[in-house]
Amino acid sequence: MCRSIKTLRPPVLPEEATEDDIRAAALQYVRKISGFRAPAAHNREVFERAVDEIAEATASLLDGLEVRGSHPHPARAHS
Repeated sequence: MCRSIKTLRPPVLPEEATEDDIRAAALQYVRKISGFRAPAAHNREVFERAVDEIAEATASLLDGLEVRGSHPHPARAHS
């Protein structure tokens, strides 16, 4: 149903994760948890809200992680 969610932090990911990387991972997570590849119309709003909230939480997590031995990255701009 969905591919594995990849690690989004250095040094596993050679560069800082993009908003697209984060959103794709959030979408994969919601698809896996809900069991739906695409939600029915009556579930679309809650599905999309979950993707947005998970993407935001993921960006916050990545921004707050201290990975020893790597160079600090500037904070990501959230939309």
